[in-house]
Amino acid sequence: MSLEQEKTSSGEIVDSKVLKQLYGFVKPYKPQFYFLIFLTIALAILAPTRPYFIQVAIDDYVAVGDAAGLLKIIYLLVGLMIIQALVQWAHTYYSGWIGQVIIRDIRVKLYKHLLKLRLKFFDNTPIGRLVTRNISDIETLADVFSEGLAAIIGDLLQLVTILGVMFYIDWKLTLVSLCTLPLMIISTYVFKEKIKVTFNDVRNAVSNLNSFLQEHITGMNIVQIFNREDREFEKFKEINKEHRRAHIRSVLYYSIYFPVAEIIQAIGIGLVVWYGAVGVLGMDIEIGVLISFIMYLQLFFRPIRMIADRFNTLQMGVVSSSRIFRLLESKEHIANEGDYKPEKVSGNIKLENVWFAYVDEDYVLKDISFEVESGQTVALVGATGAGKSSIINLISRFYEINKGHISIDGHDIREFELDTLRKHIGVVLQDVFLFSNTIFYNITLGNPDITREQVMYAAELAGAKRFIERLPGGLDYNVMERGATLSVGQRQLISFVRAMVYNPEIIILDEATSSVDTETEELIQESIETMMTGRTSIVIAHRLSTIQKADKIIVLNKGEIVETGTHDYLLELGGYYTQLHQMQLKTMAI
Repeated sequence: MSLEQEKTSSGEIVDSKVLKQLYGFVKPYKPQFYFLIFLTIALAILAPTRPYFIQVAIDDYVAVGDAAGLLKIIYLLVGLMIIQALVQWAHTYYSGWIGQVIIRDIRVKLYKHLLKLRLKFFDNTPIGRLVTRNISDIETLADVFSEGLAAIIGDLLQLVTILGVMFYIDWKLTLVSLCTLPLMIISTYVFKEKIKVTFNDVRNAVSNLNSFLQEHITGMNIVQIFNREDREFEKFKEINKEHRRAHIRSVLYYSIYFPVAEIIQAIGIGLVVWYGAVGVLGMDIEIGVLISFIMYLQLFFRPIRMIADRFNTLQMGVVSSSRIFRLLESKEHIANEGDYKPEKVSGNIKLENVWFAYVDEDYVLKDISFEVESGQTVALVGATGAGKSSIINLISRFYEINKGHISIDGHDIREFELDTLRKHIGVVLQDVFLFSNTIFYNITLGNPDITREQVMYAAELAGAKRFIERLPGGLDYNVMERGATLSVGQRQLISFVRAMVYNPEIIILDEATSSVDTETEELIQESIETMMTGRTSIVIAHRLSTIQKADKIIVLNKGEIVETGTHDYLLELGGYYTQLHQMQLKTMAI
């Protein structure tokens, strides 16, 4: 989703469809939700009781000097206040509790959904924006239940209750009290509309800020290598400035609205005091009624002042919800409809007339056909962008092919249950990612079925055992974020062990030794050959010297196969592979 699309969608009014989707997450907590509704109604009923009993106390007991009756009404008032405080506590607690459990459930569902999305989705979506969805937008939903929907319902019920009591006591004084109501409604509506716009700006600014920070912190080495600190700092200041502007606009509207609301309320109270005082002097209105009406008016205008803010809280939650639900409704996931779950595969891989494009019909692979027989080692070579990595991504179903077929042991890879397919394929990528955790965790990825003995055995095969044992704590050594405390070669070795510990029948090496120094490469080359024995292997190699023993070399150029054969055969052919080989020899000589 583009930023422009986000801005368009964020201007929506409260959508009943989104509220229904939110209610779907409330269903598991129906008893607590209905109890919250009951508490909301109870608060609305209890709100006008205090002014009423004060009126009764003044007119029926104070005016006639009935001290015993006054004491009883005071006890009753204290009891009601205690009940109201307990109800208010329960209401605050349960509204917050429901909000937190629901955002927990939504966050879990959203993250689970993200785990199943195809890599193409992440290629086109800034990570910072996804972080915003999973954290900031979901946090906003908690306010929908604590300060939004339930609070609005409570405020409306309170308004109706207070208005009904006021009309019951003195309808003329009530009409005088409501003279300023149109002004309050107009100012509240204007405030609501202005705040809605500023909120949308704030949400977009937060999303942009998250995206910028995530991208630039991750790529900080590039920023520093090319001396771009000052330029990127200026960009950050501009984005941060827009974030500040959006927030200040919202603060400005709040700073104007609430004083205006206070003035309107004060005018209303002034009119009540004036009209009521005349009535009291003329013996038409009792003093207790006048005092209670002043209290009623304060209680009446408070929900009106707050309802605009609460409505915007609700709308903020709905806007955030609509973004989250759009992400949850995304169909950018790998279809896992296969049910073939073999315990073992022989590893015969066949590509037939495969076409693939990352974007529309801009094909990076064009009519690719080849076969890797069980136990064979096949190397893919070619210039950057020839389509080598795309082929291995398709075999592992990280992306879906546009046309053609890929099969393993005669079964289309789409027939395989996805977890089973990937369990049989061990992949070592050129770009190694390590989590901020121990070496043991980064190799097993938390799989409880893999023992430390299995890890050390795989490490010995990969030539990594020696360096692991030299580290403080061995397998328990924390590699820090992205493996910052390890060398490039060591990270590569860890990724190799990670692939081999699952004992896969198919091994894929995507330029796995390109980041390893010559000494380390020599150390693991013999181990690689040992591990490849009896396994189907596909190797993408930058250094042609590492694939001379391959059973078959497939040469790619611009997404097409241009040559196929052994190392010696291709050299004798004197074609594209020979040119690549000679260029590499010249580079090594220099």
